[in-house]
Formats: sequence, C-alpha cells, structure tokens
Amino acid sequence: MNDAVEAEDAVRNRCLRAARLLAPCESYFVERVSFGTVDDGECVDVFLREGPQKPDIVISLAGLHHIKTGDSAAVPSSFIDEILLDYLPRLPHPWPDDATGLIDRSADLPELVRLRITGPSEVDVVASCLTVYTAMSDDEASLPLHE
Repeated sequence: MNDAVEAEDAVRNRCLRAARLLAPCESYFVERVSFGTVDDGECVDVFLREGPQKPDIVISLAGLHHIKTGDSAAVPSSFIDEILLDYLPRLPHPWPDDATGLIDRSADLPELVRLRITGPSEVDVVASCLTVYTAMSDDEASLPLHE
C-alpha cells in the first residue's frame, strides 16, 4: 500500500473512532464553543458536558473550511439532540449528499471531517484536523488513588 492510501485510511479510521466515541454524547450539553488561531489558520473547540458521572469531552477542529453556529447566546448549555461525524474523502470519491455544496471541492482539497451537532442550537464544522479529548468524570476524579 502506498503512503497516500495509508494516510487516507488513517484519517478515515480516526473519524470512525471519533464518531463511535461521540455517539453516546447525545445526552450531553454544549458547554461552550471557542474560536482561535493556530499556525495553520483558524480552529474551534467544542466543549461537551453531561454531569459529574460522565466525562467531559472536547472536540478540537483545525484547518477550518466551513463553520456555522446557531444563535451564539443559545449555544452555551444547549442540549444535544444529535451529534454526527462524517469523513469527507478527497476527489474523485463522493461526499454524502448533505455535505455537497458546503464548500467548493477541488483536487487540492485534502480529506476532511464534518462535525454536526443539532439541538436547540446548531454547530456545523468542516475541518482538515480533528482531535477528541476525554476527561475523567468528576466522580472518577474524586476517588482516592490506590497505590
């Protein structure tokens, strides 16, 4: 297998693992959405929280190509009805129908990831880099250390 195919498989596999990790987060709330810049451009972090018994989750996306959020006042503490993560391959491979037209596709465009969170507010991001961080739940963190 050549390096390009292995790299594409790595991005696809990362998306699949992240999608499985995020699937149970439909009972969570969007605590906040933070925007920033990194060396390669803009980034966004989406902080998810359910409560003390479940771990907090941070979804970090960099290399932004598309971002849409609902009413910024409604985003914090917005209940998550659905959270989806899609892998968007390079040309000539097709994208899901609902992703077509979000951004202009060209041969130079790398494979991408799309995060969609729906509920009272919406977060829709297409980016080239995805990282999902999971913290210990408050309940786990309060347990004494065993040596």
